[in-house]
Amino acid sequence: MKIVILDKSTLGDDIDLTPIYNLGECAEYPTTPLELVYERVRDAEVIVTNKIKLNEVTLAGAERLKLICVAATGYDNIDTAYLQKKGIALCNVPGYSTDSVAQVTVSMALSLVTHLNVYREFVRSGEYSKSGVANKLSPVYHEVSSMTWGVLGGGAIGTAVAKVAQALGCKVLVCRRKQEGDFPLADIDTLCREADILSIHLPLSDSTRGILTKERIESMKKTAVVVNTARGAVTDEKALADAIKAGKIGALGVDVYSVEPFGEDHPFYEIKDYDNVCLTPHMGWGSAEARARCVRMMAENITRFFSGEIHNRIV
Repeated sequence: MKIVILDKSTLGDDIDLTPIYNLGECAEYPTTPLELVYERVRDAEVIVTNKIKLNEVTLAGAERLKLICVAATGYDNIDTAYLQKKGIALCNVPGYSTDSVAQVTVSMALSLVTHLNVYREFVRSGEYSKSGVANKLSPVYHEVSSMTWGVLGGGAIGTAVAKVAQALGCKVLVCRRKQEGDFPLADIDTLCREADILSIHLPLSDSTRGILTKERIESMKKTAVVVNTARGAVTDEKALADAIKAGKIGALGVDVYSVEPFGEDHPFYEIKDYDNVCLTPHMGWGSAEARARCVRMMAENITRFFSGEIHNRIV
């Protein structure tokens, strides 16, 4: 079996890919520019990828290809219609990063609410030592137990975040398609108006693209904290940046972007140094445990596929 790993670097330099290497002949690349995908996958029976766009153009010469394993739960970078037409299977890895993403979401929200970076910088810069005062209490922060935490997207990650928010004493509102669940439900517009903290946990699809619109952002509280660890394109990124600049929302935490990495022309580039902004490099999914789990699950997907089983199949 010929397995091609197109973007190993996105899984981390420390990751052990032995469970996949044991399954066949493996060729690995740190990353693959789009113009080189065609050549690198020409003889592949299995492709393992995280972020590379795979479609009719990049897969045109892959006549032996039977299976694509995406090292993620989301697969918006894969042209599923083309795979169906060509009879190529696609497997994802659901649920592997739930705890990791939930942990980063909550950490980011709490840091922004408490202004931890501002207080840390006050000490780090030496200002605290020179101040002659035992404590500093500005900027003012508030207890999250006094707040409403809105969860946009009530899947596994959103539910995990909601449980933590509830444990912290927050009033929790969840916006989700399914009506069952353990938390009060609200539509997205109510969520935007009432949330003190709004965390986003939606997959990217035609129905969710740009769902956090400029109008919905403008309806939010001036003190609201927005955290997005889902997909960049589910929000109007320019509207979020403009809201931060104009002081129309309180803080912004983002780990995901419509273009990754984003360049100097991206709306967030101008606000990356703001005290009330926390931008991280799409690391929320990637705890050591989550990445090891992801590799094990991909290896299992490959094994079970070639055994004739339908397991974690998207196409």
